[in-house]
Order: sequence, then structure tokens, then C-alpha cells
Amino acid sequence: MAGVGVNAALADPGMHQHAATGESDVEYKTILVDVSDHVATITINRPEAMNSFDRTMVEEFAAVWRRIADDASIHCSVLRAAPGRAFSTGVDVKAAAQPGGSVIADDVWNAEDPGQRLGPKSMRCWKPVVCAIHGMAAGGAFYWINESDIVICSDDATFFDPHVTYGMTAALEPIGMTYRMPLQDVLRMALLGNDERVSAQTALRIGIVSEVVAPDALWPRAQELATIIAAKPPAATAGSVKAIWESLDLPRSVALAQGLKYCQVGNPIGVPQVDRAALMADKAKRYTLR
Repeated sequence: MAGVGVNAALADPGMHQHAATGESDVEYKTILVDVSDHVATITINRPEAMNSFDRTMVEEFAAVWRRIADDASIHCSVLRAAPGRAFSTGVDVKAAAQPGGSVIADDVWNAEDPGQRLGPKSMRCWKPVVCAIHGMAAGGAFYWINESDIVICSDDATFFDPHVTYGMTAALEPIGMTYRMPLQDVLRMALLGNDERVSAQTALRIGIVSEVVAPDALWPRAQELATIIAAKPPAATAGSVKAIWESLDLPRSVALAQGLKYCQVGNPIGVPQVDRAALMADKAKRYTLR
């Protein structure tokens, strides 16, 4: 999709058929999935509802992350959203108010955080994820942002958490943010609610995103990054993602000891997947400077 902007891409339905990762007959109601050149591209596709998530989307993300995890032909994923005012405004409050529409079980003892099914890491999917943000990213949108490996945004993106404005405790998404952002910025976002939005440039400064691009360059850039990652040995990239993410819940010494074991298990698999001699001989290899 290089050279194709956000609006142009979605204007052509043929560019994102409901392709399954390993099963050609899978159809989704709230997302689009396309697999090409070892990259699975997932598009949140509820623009009429600001790309908010409902119970169906939660179930579909849980299924697609597991399918991607199990498909050896997929090395990397891109997560993006249909064009419009928002990447996602979080949970669809209108749908949640309908009978049976809540994204959390009605039985309090069976209630679980919906983020446990929306996010790739919560679903034990260790394939790298490049997340491309445009427009508003609010509240529950951070379930995806917090569990992505590389996050980029267009210069029209804004980030905020509206929970406290509506009398709701801001807890789950902000706690996830603390692994990506400085604590004072997390607290500022959580406590100011709807009264302040984080711009794309501020998001770059505080670590929500690692790159800001023009809106028409967002999808091509995300695809470019994913393609570069997907060309590398999948045992090495997935092993790196798993080792680093799992280290976040461990003391430093335990994380390092576990990381060594991942190297001992993964390197014998990953090293034969590349021609190391050819790579080392290519002294003129080009690279980018960020």
C-alpha cells in the first residue's frame, strides 16, 4: 500500500477484503483483516460509531489475535482505523446501554476487563504490532495503544481520557499508560478528562508515539515499518517482543535471567533463518536515521 493515503485506501473496497489469517472463509463484522507479504493489516471498521468498540468487536479482536499468533506465515501486524474523526473513542456507550450490549459480563463475579481480549499481549500474541493513530484516541482506545510495539500518528491526532468527566474512575487504561508515559502525564490526562487533549507533538514528546507524519502518509508509513520488521527472522522478532514485554512484570534480575533463557531457546531457531555471512558482507547496506 505504499503511496496510498488513508482515504484513498478505504475508497477501494478491493484493497482490504475480509481475508483470514489461515482461514479464507472468515468474515468479520467490525474489523477488516488483510494478510499480504507476511503482514496482517487490521482495520477497526465502525466509522459510523467513531470506531468505538462493542461486544462483537471485543470478541472479534480476541479471535483475530489468536489466529495471528497461530499463523506462522504472519510475522507482523498493522493496527489502524477507518477514516473519520477518530481512531477510536473507546467503548460504544450507546451499544453498551442496550440489553446484552455491555462489554463486561453482567454477573459481577464473571466481569473482566475488556482490554484482556482487545489487546495483543493480553491475548498472548507476540507478533510485533505497528499501530497507526489518526484523529481522536480516547479512553478505551488506549487498550490498543498500550499493547502495541511501535505507535505512530498523523499530525491531526489527539489523545485524552474522558472517564472522570463523566463521573467514572479512570483506572485500567491509565495504569496501562504508566508503562509508556511519565506518571505525571498519565495523571494529568486522567484527571483533566475532557478539558485537555494531548496533541500529536506532545504525544511524541512524552512517549505515546515515536513518530508523527502527515495524514496521507500514515498508512503507508505504518505498512513500511511492518514490512521491514516482517522481513526479519520471525523467531527473533517474536522472541524479542515476548522477552521484553514479559520482563515488565518481573524484578530486574529475574527478567535478565529469563531473557537469557529466551535467547538460548530462540537463537538456534532464528539464526538459520538469515544468511548471516551475506548480511555481514554487505557493508554498504543502507539505513535510515531517526
